Formats: sequence, structure tokens, C-alpha cells
Amino acid sequence: MQSRKLRTITLILALGWIADLTPCADPQPRAEQDADFSVPGTWEYTPPLIAPEVREREPSRAQKDPSVVFHEDRWHVFMTVKLPGRSAIEYCSFTHWREANGSPRTLLPVSESDYYCAPQVFYFRPHRKWYLVYQMGVPGVDKMWVAYSTTTDIGDARSWTRAEPILDGSKDDPRQIGGLDYWIICDDQRAYLFLTSLDGRMWRLWARLEEFPRGFGHCELALKANIFEASHTYRLKGSGRYLTLIEENGRRFYKAYLANRLDGEWTPAADTAEQPFAGWKNIRPGIGVEPWTDNVSHGELVRDGSDETMTVDPANLRFVFQGMWEKDKTGSAYGQFQWRIGLLTSVPADLL
Repeated sequence: MQSRKLRTITLILALGWIADLTPCADPQPRAEQDADFSVPGTWEYTPPLIAPEVREREPSRAQKDPSVVFHEDRWHVFMTVKLPGRSAIEYCSFTHWREANGSPRTLLPVSESDYYCAPQVFYFRPHRKWYLVYQMGVPGVDKMWVAYSTTTDIGDARSWTRAEPILDGSKDDPRQIGGLDYWIICDDQRAYLFLTSLDGRMWRLWARLEEFPRGFGHCELALKANIFEASHTYRLKGSGRYLTLIEENGRRFYKAYLANRLDGEWTPAADTAEQPFAGWKNIRPGIGVEPWTDNVSHGELVRDGSDETMTVDPANLRFVFQGMWEKDKTGSAYGQFQWRIGLLTSVPADLL
């Protein structure tokens, strides 16, 4: 009885799909040097919050790769949608997560390409604009575009500019490999572009902040490990440290690495299936939730803000992810997997 009571408290305090899931401010801001980071021992997940939409025109098969910000009392979600013959970016917005699946969806009209996906959205303060960064297939080039669009109104899905390249895949493209799942994060002086190459390597490029979104002329190996794709890098609030999350292949789960600088060395914080950042070993359904996933794939932490620093609060970790049962992959190609989007909330150790 005591255990169930504690889990009920956990649900009320931590899982925001029933109540308002809004960013939490530190009641007592901590000094930079006092902060520390520990990997959550246990996460609880919600039911699927965004599923493929039943519709006659361009029916969706999977909702993937969510990028999420909270702005002006609304959640704004950008995600890959698998459509017949193509992959595109879809947008929805809502006040409460319980409304997410029923909220209107809009395909972003940023390109005629049949492949533009894996979005990342953030507000770039120096330009006073929202940026959407994504990968895009372009005929006749060796590597995918690292594409971007901008807007001054994140709530207007049709206001995004047409796709332009940050890197265009030409012979002058500095990427040593093609890579995928592009991610921007900035410090006070530089904009960094991280990507993975599906062969156990994560790469970084950088540009001076005043040159962004151009100027990425340097490419180097950032990490070599047993990693796969979807690397996402964050600044840890109350700390001078950075956290990178990278997905592993097979039954998908996330590993975690830490660094003191964005151009520094990444060291493991949780890098095995037995002790993951988030995976089947440390997730469980919340109270009253029917189990629906043992994969934690292409997710994004809920940020403490929406700007280019990609700051997260280590004391209040929530992870929007794509999930499904491993058994449901059998006999299907990857593009046929029916991913749905849910939310993980870390369970405080004293409530386990």
C-alpha cells in the first residue's frame, strides 16, 4: 500500500499529461559550482500522446522525432510524419498535453522535397527569430542538406520561410561524412552543429555566433563509442556542464555523455543497455497506464526555456520520445514502424 501511495504522489507531482505540464522554475536558484548531475534511476511514461492521424488525404503512418518548446502558455510540437511515399515535418500546438492528439496538425510547406524531417526548433535571440533545423534530401548532391527555416511567429505554421541550406552537400561541404540528425547548440561565442554517422561516431562543427547560420567550416570527431543516431546536446542548468544523449540501435534506448565544454571531451554517464539513460531497463508505465512501449527512440528533453542554449533543468527531467513494442517491428521495414509519441518523467529516488 505504501509503495502504491508513493507512486500516486509521483504521478501527481511528475506526470504532467493529466495536469498542466509547464516548465518549472527553481524555487531557490543554485550556484553554478554547486550543481551536479545524476542519471534518473527510473522513468514513468504516459499513454501515447500523439499518434498517427486517421485522415483521407495523406494519412500518417508514424509520428516521430519530436522537437518541443513551451511558449506563450502553449506547447509547440514539430515532428516527422511518415506519409505515403514521403517524410515531412508536421506541427501541432495545444495548451495541455491531454489535448495533444486531438489538436489540429499542419504539414509545414517549406519544401517540395519528398524527404525533409528530424526537426529541431529553438529561438535564436541574436536574430530575434525562431529557427527550425532539419535534414532534407536534395537530388544531385552527395550529402543531405542541413536545412533551416525561420519565422517570427512560431504559432503560424505557414509563416516558416522556404528551406535554405546551412550545409548544402556540395564538394565544399566540410562534413567528413554525410551524417544525419543535425543538432544546434550555442554558447557565448560559438554555434555548434552535432551529427552522427551510424558507425559509432558523433561529429561536431562550429561557427562564430555572429556568422550563424553560416560559417560552419570546421568538422571534427567529437565522440567514438557504441552509438547510433539522434544525438541531442543540452546545457545543464546551474552548471557549466553539457549533456549529450545518443540513441543506440536494435531495441532502441538512450545513452548519456557529459562534457565541461561543447568542444571538449565527452565521458560516459550511462552507456549500456543494463544501465541506460532511458531504456526498457528503467522505464515503467505510470499509474493507470496500459504498457505500450519497450523502445525509447529519437526523443528530446523538455527544455528550461526555448533559446539557442538548449538549457535543461537536471532536477526536473522530462523526455518526449517516440515509442513502440519491439515485437511489432517483426516483418516490417523501418519506414513501416508505427511510432507514437509519449512522455517520460523521471521519478525522484525518494519516491521509488
